[in-house]
Amino acid sequence: MRSSLAIAVTFITALWLSVMPMPSPLDLGRPMWLAMVVAYWVMALPHRVGLLTAWFAGLATDVLYGGLFGQHALVMTVVAWLMLLLYQRIRLFPLWQQSLVMLPVLGLAQLLLLWLNSLAGSRPPILLFLLPVVVSALLWPWAVSILNAIKRRFHVV
Repeated sequence: MRSSLAIAVTFITALWLSVMPMPSPLDLGRPMWLAMVVAYWVMALPHRVGLLTAWFAGLATDVLYGGLFGQHALVMTVVAWLMLLLYQRIRLFPLWQQSLVMLPVLGLAQLLLLWLNSLAGSRPPILLFLLPVVVSALLWPWAVSILNAIKRRFHVV
């Protein structure tokens, strides 16, 4: 029970960081917090966190943003699916190589969001739309270190 609560708190924290107000220039490069948390927990505990968890986390994001319902749910499910395909290899990589692997995973998620946004009628600048991918990949080692500490502290297995 305690370990499930620790996982839930990390998801809630990621959702909170996703909607926390930031200055305009910094908001363009807002890290993909929820995608990083989904990717970490799927990689660390694929038997506990999977596609359904990612789907519900994405639906929570859709509710928070008030946008197209199901858009982030689909994106988070794709991130979880890619991590389920790759987790056995990625876990063996050093953190800097994991960051390089996260670039295409998160990049695909952002491009999927861009495509869904363009279908809905809004089209953000394409190159700036990929800035959160780079920021998230750069923050990946620190996010993994913090989530590993939480995993050890609360004995999440």
